[in-house]
Amino acid sequence: MTAQSPKKLLVLPGDGIGPEVMQEVRHIMTWLEQKRGLSFEVSEDLVGGASLEKYGVPIRDEVIEKAWAADAVLFGSVGDPRWAHVGFEKRPELAILKLRQELALFANLRPAQVFDALVDASTLRPEVVQGLDIMIVRESVGGIYFGSPRGIETLPDGSKKGINTEVYTTSEIERVARVAFDLARKRQGRVCSVEKCNVMESGLLWKEVVTELHAREYQDVELSHMLADNCAMQLVRNPRQFDVIVTGNLFGDLLSDLASMLTGSLGMLPSATLGVADKSGKFPALYEPIHGSAPDIAGKGIANPLAQILSFAMLLRYSLNLQDAAQEIENAVSAVLASGLRTADIAGAGQKAVSTSEMGKAIIEALNAAA
Repeated sequence: MTAQSPKKLLVLPGDGIGPEVMQEVRHIMTWLEQKRGLSFEVSEDLVGGASLEKYGVPIRDEVIEKAWAADAVLFGSVGDPRWAHVGFEKRPELAILKLRQELALFANLRPAQVFDALVDASTLRPEVVQGLDIMIVRESVGGIYFGSPRGIETLPDGSKKGINTEVYTTSEIERVARVAFDLARKRQGRVCSVEKCNVMESGLLWKEVVTELHAREYQDVELSHMLADNCAMQLVRNPRQFDVIVTGNLFGDLLSDLASMLTGSLGMLPSATLGVADKSGKFPALYEPIHGSAPDIAGKGIANPLAQILSFAMLLRYSLNLQDAAQEIENAVSAVLASGLRTADIAGAGQKAVSTSEMGKAIIEALNAAA
């Protein structure tokens, strides 16, 4: 690889195990700079409970501005039980929701891939998950998480009513469906659109819009439709029938977590959330593992850093167009797993678990070995 101009990255480690696993990514950044001539201009800031503790808010406007200025955002995790007493409007998780909303990060990409070395880590039979490679595309700034009206009302009799509203427009559905179809063209060429058109008007519109877009622009891609409850069942029964799944915010949240456990551990899965490209082709993007802050193991040095590392690989591939560097990292992860190294979350019976830092060092050693 030839020398590159500096890539501006905003690193937000967040809460819980976030800072621990992010530290291992920083070592890989250094390796890429030293061995591959890449250059990263990295700024770091606080979000979630860490930001609440210092600034009284889960995310500051200054951080949003840094995110807009960066080529990409690498996010750790948010969530801290110490802040369970704060109001709904100040909970740590608002940091990630606000980033998605302010940057219009509308398409969440969650791959669920089973590494050959981890086939036995899945709770499903090896023959069911062997070779599994699914991409779930989740709409992430609309639907019931952002629709209005919303809130909690006190009724005349003193009881309360909670309200959330599922809302989708044609343009919101089309833009996320385009992402799914474009990804499918680079994969196996199949998209399954998931909704609940049998009981929800928003689901019926979703199905109609995706069908019409497919007929106009993507007839080379195979399109199927599935109800969300059936999709959950099929993911457990025969997950390899899927290539790309596209769905709304709520169902995408549930189905991607379900799919993650097909792989054996939440600690293995990265994600990317992409925004709208400007005239130059640059688009805002945020990359994060899906395992959350895991406060029960924070500070113990036993967290699995591989999902954070693989999220960085996705950042290199999608935002920086550094395909070779991304592949090097993914190959290193595969090699380390094939060697038998495991963190506690993926260790089988009789296997010794290594620490977070030991796993990170092993990835660097694998990169050196393949260099």
